[in-house]
Amino acid sequence: MNFATFFAPQSRMQLASLAVAALLMVGIAGQAVAAPSLEHQVVDAEGKVLNLSDYRGKVVYVDFWASWCGPCRKSFPWMNEMHSRYQDKGLVVLAINLDTDKDDATPFLNALKPQFNIGYDSEGEVARSFDLLGMPSSFVFDKSGKLVKSHVGFFTEQTSEYEAELVALLEQPQ
Repeated sequence: MNFATFFAPQSRMQLASLAVAALLMVGIAGQAVAAPSLEHQVVDAEGKVLNLSDYRGKVVYVDFWASWCGPCRKSFPWMNEMHSRYQDKGLVVLAINLDTDKDDATPFLNALKPQFNIGYDSEGEVARSFDLLGMPSSFVFDKSGKLVKSHVGFFTEQTSEYEAELVALLEQPQ
């Protein structure tokens, strides 16, 4: 897969979101990038604050995505499946949208109907602290809140490996 296929914006707004995401991925010049952690907040569609630290004690799968991201469309059905299968065992899936205008995410969400938590980071503050290298980017935290895995991109041929990572963490004592 080449860069043009990986990032295929289809409108001016998507192109603007792509530009913002590109800046986030390489980091804004001169700004220090903190290590990924659960010490962040995002807002949901209704403007309610979601504190990632509230999920400590659970296995947390944080996924950064944008409406223009092709591989993100492939990851959402898998995240729905993981959420459905493991939420009662302590898995939290939180997908954080990076579109500069959260309304750009609406058609994407209407089409894919996520059953897990969606947060918005249109200013990219949380994304900068995670030092994204591509889209989507996912980060897996164990029950103590420690980052244990991260993935750049989403590859359907690796979903059994992704799931095995989650299962192993869910089976660990707290």
